[in-house]
Amino acid sequence: MNQKIENFVIIGVTREGRRFRPSDWADRLCGVMSAFGADRRMAYSPYVRPGCTLKGDKTVLVDARLHDVEPLAYRFLINFAHDNELQLDWMGDTPI
Repeated sequence: MNQKIENFVIIGVTREGRRFRPSDWADRLCGVMSAFGADRRMAYSPYVRPGCTLKGDKTVLVDARLHDVEPLAYRFLINFAHDNELQLDWMGDTPI
């Protein structure tokens, strides 16, 4: 199975059009990929960040470079979207 590694956005809307719950799902998911620095503050990964659409739907932006650093984390995020029937928007080489 050859999967092209691309930037993508997980949109907090199911394929059936329902909003994904809980409402802070994007922050929680990005928190899983975050780290604590020397200043003991949490910082989101530069490869996985929360965002939102123009319609106000929560999103998670995933940079394809995550695959180079941690391929299992990249795959985890894709599986999370599929398991929860969330919409994915593949961005190709578009910077996010």
